Amino acid sequence: MNLMQAFKIAVKSIAAKKARSALTMLGVIIGLAAVIILVSYAQGQNQQMREFYESLGSNVVNINAYSPGKNVAKLLGDYCMDELDDYILGVTPVVNFYERTVLKYGAKTMDSYESSWEESPQLVMGNQDYSLCNNFTIAKGRDISFLDVDRYNQVCVLGHDVAETLFNFVDPVGKEITINGIPFTVVGVFAEKDPNNMSGMDRYLLVPYTMKRVLSSDNMISDFVAKAKDSASTAKAVSLLQGYLDNLLGEGMGYVQSPNEWQEQSEEQDKMQQRFLGGIAAISLAVGGIGIMNIMLVTVTERTREIGIRKAIGAERRSIIAQFLIEACMICGIGGLFGIAAGYVGTLIVGKLSFKMILIPNAGVTVGAFFISVALGVVFGLYPAIKASGLQPVDALRAD
Repeated sequence: MNLMQAFKIAVKSIAAKKARSALTMLGVIIGLAAVIILVSYAQGQNQQMREFYESLGSNVVNINAYSPGKNVAKLLGDYCMDELDDYILGVTPVVNFYERTVLKYGAKTMDSYESSWEESPQLVMGNQDYSLCNNFTIAKGRDISFLDVDRYNQVCVLGHDVAETLFNFVDPVGKEITINGIPFTVVGVFAEKDPNNMSGMDRYLLVPYTMKRVLSSDNMISDFVAKAKDSASTAKAVSLLQGYLDNLLGEGMGYVQSPNEWQEQSEEQDKMQQRFLGGIAAISLAVGGIGIMNIMLVTVTERTREIGIRKAIGAERRSIIAQFLIEACMICGIGGLFGIAAGYVGTLIVGKLSFKMILIPNAGVTVGAFFISVALGVVFGLYPAIKASGLQPVDALRAD
């Protein structure tokens, strides 16, 4: 018997028991869909975290340092620009204003205390390098300048969502708004940076950090961000800055870190999560495979006389094994195709609900999943096939 005949017999056997075949395939369909959806979910999380870190900016160095008797902002800025100019492109103080922030333009108002987190404005303060260090780009107007910082100019740059809420279709540049009752002139608008509102960066409102003494009674500035030229420069800058702060403030009084390290750790954790979720889903595939073995054993029992007749007229063991293996692989292969389709649909739904993005399963995972489904047919169909091929013709012909 050639392979084509074996395929035809397998198709007839599956078609003759449609309901049973469908239920047998269901275990493979569910298992394969679960593998694709869970692995894709982990990849979606990884993608979202990667986008978040990219929005923060690559090659960034975060610095925490404060000394009551020293102007750390000036000393740190001078050191970065004079001594580390081979590694550092810019450095800025970073002040997140967590007190109540009320923005007004005409009849429009944004109040940080009366809005949900998704709509609350966030006042931040920095210098002329704030945009560079935090990966912002200017869409309209200009950025704050050194003179704005040095002369305590009451100017601001609006985040995309703040500009849209306060001004709608009106060009904000040159208009005057009030921040907690104090007038500020809008000099620029940032380009949209965080469309999924994951970090709230499009709700930022940037003013010169020298305005902190006007807007707040607390003049302490302890957080800074520096922008390195590349990843190699980032590692070198972290080491040199930590040494400088230890000498300037005393050991343990200043801390320097890079999000690059967190990103690498996060990606490693995401890979572990993918393997873990894939392992959990693989259990359901194994259960489906056991179901296939069970059904194939039943099939062998039902077709014992057929097997006896074929062996009596000279069929070899390998042809019997091939026939039942092909049938098992066909059941798993058809179930695999339906499982992949279900996995794609499930992934699209999960991506939309969980990440608000179109999530497509990885092509490698999809192809691998199909071959795994066929391999299930071989692994779990082998024992029934061997059992069928081992039947003695006389005993098989006597079977009812």
